[in-house]
Amino acid sequence: MAEFSMELNEDQLTVQQWVHDFAENVMRPAGHEWDEREETPWPIIEEAAKIGLYGLDFMADAFSDPAGLKMVIALEELAWGDAGICMALMGSTLAVAGIMANGTPEQQMEWIPQCFGTPGDLKLGAFGVSEPDAGSDVSSLKTRAVYDEAKDEWVLNGTKTWITNGGIANTHVIVASVDPELRGRGQASFVVGEGTKGLSMGQKFQKMGIRASHTAEVVLDDCRIPGRNLLGGKEKLDERLARARSGQKAGGQAAMKTFEATRPAVGAQALGIARAAYDYALEYAKERKQFGRAIIENQGISFKLAEMKTSIDAARLLVWRAAWMAAAGKPFENGEGSMSKLFAGETAVRVTEEAIQILGGYGYVREYPVERFHRDSKIYTIFEGTSEIQKLIIARAISGIHLQ
Repeated sequence: MAEFSMELNEDQLTVQQWVHDFAENVMRPAGHEWDEREETPWPIIEEAAKIGLYGLDFMADAFSDPAGLKMVIALEELAWGDAGICMALMGSTLAVAGIMANGTPEQQMEWIPQCFGTPGDLKLGAFGVSEPDAGSDVSSLKTRAVYDEAKDEWVLNGTKTWITNGGIANTHVIVASVDPELRGRGQASFVVGEGTKGLSMGQKFQKMGIRASHTAEVVLDDCRIPGRNLLGGKEKLDERLARARSGQKAGGQAAMKTFEATRPAVGAQALGIARAAYDYALEYAKERKQFGRAIIENQGISFKLAEMKTSIDAARLLVWRAAWMAAAGKPFENGEGSMSKLFAGETAVRVTEEAIQILGGYGYVREYPVERFHRDSKIYTIFEGTSEIQKLIIARAISGIHLQ
């Protein structure tokens, strides 16, 4: 187990600079264009794939860091470049996390490469949990998976919503209810491969922020998949359901296992947005002159920047701690993963709003990037568990009470 250190090692620093260069030279100049187009930035993804930033090798290397920091360091830099493009690049990792959290080693080897493809033949992955009537309440999913024993196939029916890469992904990981009476304990994850009949894209959403990332509904209409596409396998599922039906502990929900693994990564993205806004506001405050002096010489401005910087550094500490704990196999006994996502998400919203205030009227127009930073930031208090849900998780952890 690697010791937690605030000083990055040479390998981590190399990755940080490599990703920062891509974010600064490729992503940031393209951010405004793809935000306006509201389309998946295929040329940027292709460039990332060519240098090895989008693909299995990078993910494997990042997740193999004993300290657990390499991935969150990279994500901070990517979101600093542009959050929408970052999500377009990293959206496939949600499917990867679902496969890693619930799949067998054989399933991981088969399906994870198909979430990325190769340069010139790019692939996307999608992770489908949320539904029109089941957002924060993951235990109330209505999407059903019914086993056809005669054909050794699972039949999926339902509608997923707010899905990154939904409907355009080559590989969809879908969380569905196998036994509705067991609610969250009766759910499982399934892989729907490319070209499977019965899966289609519903409404594509026009969003406030991260608009370079495709978000849509996924409709499952008698979607048949092979029995082996059940992540973890049927024997393991049957054992888990039997324990749940008898009142024994049956293990975590399929969706929650994925969310727990990704919360520090989501926090790192929020951190990158906050840092981008702070950096821009700081330089602007040094250059902008009013009443014969730079506005940073006024306490009203400098104190804002001081609070912004303090919050950003505090958020990074929480993200790094959670990432290190996850890599070390330490349980989030006090909701440390949720702490990192909660604080970083709220920090991003607050810091980007303050950046707009520092720029004044210029902060409110699209000619300057801080209004986009603010639009991008808000989703980090909503997706993968709202701020209110993160507080609930932390409160339950520290109290030992199943608070509602």
